[in-house]
Amino acid sequence: MIHSRVHVSDLREHIGRTVSVCGWVNTLRLQSTMQFVVVRDGTGMVQVTHRRDNGPLEARLESLTPESAVRVTGRVVDAAQVKLGGLEIVPEAVEILNPAATPLPIDEHTGLEQRLDWRFLDVRRRPATQLMFAVQTTLEQGMREYAYAQGATEMHTPKLMGTASESGAEVFKLGYFDRSAYLAQSPQFYKQMAISAGIDKVFEIGPVFRAEPSFTSRHATEFTGVDVELAWIDGVEDVMAFEERMLAHAIAKVADAHGEAIAERFGVEVTVPTTPFPRITMAEAQKILREGGWDPEGIKEDLDPEGERSISAHIKEATGHEFVFITHYPVGIRPFYHMRPADDPGVTLSFDLLWKGLEVTTGAQREHRYDVLLKQAAEKGMSPEPLRDYLNAFRYGCPPHGGLGMGLGRVLMVMLGLDSIREASFLFRGPNRLTP
Repeated sequence: MIHSRVHVSDLREHIGRTVSVCGWVNTLRLQSTMQFVVVRDGTGMVQVTHRRDNGPLEARLESLTPESAVRVTGRVVDAAQVKLGGLEIVPEAVEILNPAATPLPIDEHTGLEQRLDWRFLDVRRRPATQLMFAVQTTLEQGMREYAYAQGATEMHTPKLMGTASESGAEVFKLGYFDRSAYLAQSPQFYKQMAISAGIDKVFEIGPVFRAEPSFTSRHATEFTGVDVELAWIDGVEDVMAFEERMLAHAIAKVADAHGEAIAERFGVEVTVPTTPFPRITMAEAQKILREGGWDPEGIKEDLDPEGERSISAHIKEATGHEFVFITHYPVGIRPFYHMRPADDPGVTLSFDLLWKGLEVTTGAQREHRYDVLLKQAAEKGMSPEPLRDYLNAFRYGCPPHGGLGMGLGRVLMVMLGLDSIREASFLFRGPNRLTP
């Protein structure tokens, strides 16, 4: 008789009945008179208890190794003395679906780099990491929900480009038949093209490639970007308002679905932010930081990680808010397509969003006027020829627009209090890692 599979978390509803549990051998305690096997599935762990009887079941249990995939069929018994849920399974049949080789290549003391070499085992053995992927799913669902409710269209833009895109971050070059192509380091130009195509609100959640030789806890060479572009805006404020509401909606969804589990597994409280988020200009942020002794030479144009952490701490103290928009970045550290205000041409109508001291987003109002774009590109030393396809999108009535790019891994990293972005993706890609 085939018994349908029951998840470990649902076993209490089946006391006194015979069920099948499918999962992995977590631990084995094979004593002289009793055999105890703890089986783990994605929902929890259960103890399988068998009194030795020299039968085939005893031999089968004796042959098990940790992490073997098994199907255990047996009676669910109330057992108050058992720490795991106060119940156990008395087995009637044990099927070894796939034995695990021994010894395992990683254990609980293995360092992160070696764990990443065996990421499938690492994730399988860590319920917290599995929870992270559930959180990621809910977070993305919440972002999409908000974007759809605002009438946004989800687009899929090319990841192969014929010319190296915006200067700044380096691009990966690859062979493309008889010529070179580049991996897109942002869907920036394509989402602006969609705006010019008459699609009012555009968003994409997809891969982004950055050939930066950065070895920090916050950089990856391939990551998932959340990109938004909005047409017919009155100003950059419209873009910030869209983002803060989208984040508040998505974080509320995560708190609702996973708040308790996150507190238990990660020791972190998910706080749903109130809107609007605080805003502070780059000039104000630098003034506050310098008064506190940051950048004593007074030469830094941009905020370094220490500056980002300090200004976030200052805002948290002043307002109680974990988020802050830093606005009006100087022209020198922003790309040519960021719009500049007529009354203050040394700055851009741009922003970064910091969450608990980490930059998770860059956004701006774009320059939509063809002649101004040409002039600003020339100022940055860029020739119009490689930009021709991009610039053409502005020659025939492109509306005012703005948008943002957010790193999904960074958002997860902050939300769950992770030490490194390496832990916030399934299979991390960095300058030294192209496997598994």
